[in-house]
Amino acid sequence: MTDKQVGSRSEVFLTALKLGLTCFGGPIAHLGYFREEYVVRKKWIDDQSFANAVAYANSVPGASSSQVGIIVGTHRAGIWGGIVAWIGFTLPSALILIVFGNIVSNLSDSVTNASWLHGLKIAAVVIVAQAVWGMAQRLAPDKERASIAVGSVVASLALFGIALGQILIIAAAGLIGFLFLKKVPIPSATGSVAARIPRWLSISSLILFFVLLVALPIFREAFPQFQIVAVVDSFYRSGSLVFGGGHVVLPLLNAEIVRSGWVSSSQFLAGYGLTQAMPGPLFTFSAYLGTVMSVKPNGVLGGLIALVSIFLPSFLLVYGPLPFWSSLMSRNAFQSVIAGINAAVVGILLAALYNPIFLTSIMSPADFALAVVLGLLLFVWKRPPWNVVLIAAIGGLLIGLLGLT
Repeated sequence: MTDKQVGSRSEVFLTALKLGLTCFGGPIAHLGYFREEYVVRKKWIDDQSFANAVAYANSVPGASSSQVGIIVGTHRAGIWGGIVAWIGFTLPSALILIVFGNIVSNLSDSVTNASWLHGLKIAAVVIVAQAVWGMAQRLAPDKERASIAVGSVVASLALFGIALGQILIIAAAGLIGFLFLKKVPIPSATGSVAARIPRWLSISSLILFFVLLVALPIFREAFPQFQIVAVVDSFYRSGSLVFGGGHVVLPLLNAEIVRSGWVSSSQFLAGYGLTQAMPGPLFTFSAYLGTVMSVKPNGVLGGLIALVSIFLPSFLLVYGPLPFWSSLMSRNAFQSVIAGINAAVVGILLAALYNPIFLTSIMSPADFALAVVLGLLLFVWKRPPWNVVLIAAIGGLLIGLLGLT
């Protein structure tokens, strides 16, 4: 393991905290920020390893972008590196959502309709475009893998909104890679995250994931007087059954939290509106819900319990199956499968760049003009993402003030 792979927990935390303060745009946009910071700037992990992490996170339930951050943090500084990477990335939005939990209904309209926020969404367009371009050059450089990527774009757009759509695409791409990419050279990854995860922790995580998934509903029914069990069960199950993270978790949370009567529909929608204005993972919406619940535990304690409960499956499904995934990378047949999956990841990101990112961000000629300027700054002038985000916010504000929306 090289020096680039050995780092302190404090540097991992501070880097993740910076990302947690600046990563707007949802899980797909987060990957663009992550790649720029972890792959391009700090070189903690190479493109192949990063793409493997993205493919893995999209193949298991949980908060996908957060899982990628956990993997990179673990790769850099061991188990605690993964934990502090999650804390840094999650902390800013979680704290804001807890603090403003009781007043967000009054603020949500003004916050979510703010023109500066719309500028941040436009920034997400160019940042994701940069990530897609960079990954395509390395992971789909030939006609075979480019064809898989384009096929994945078509399939992603056709299956948009279907929870298992990405899993089906990744599985199909892996099969195509196994059958047709046997002679495709696979770049070697810079080390293995598996070496950072003890076997006992991996097995324990797998067992605990399934035990909690089965046992919590049983205890909830057997001991209804313990409301905390019901709260943990609802958020844990929501985090365990969603693929892709982000917006996909909303129907599950609505079914668990709103239908139970813990949070009203108006509170739910207002909180979701504010969450859209936050950087970091969309799963921090749980912190808001836990804070405003009409049943105890609520308030700050309820927000923290909900937050940990919904993210716990993401941790267990990184530290559980991942070591076995990594050990398979030494097999040629498995590397062919990964070559197909990596090409599919490029296609999935390209499809997401169009829908929902582009379609929900570029609403006028002025928006497109701002996107072009931001693209010039990012691609040609090589400005850092935080700089582009700041200029995007100012540009969005000017568009709003001039009435060009």
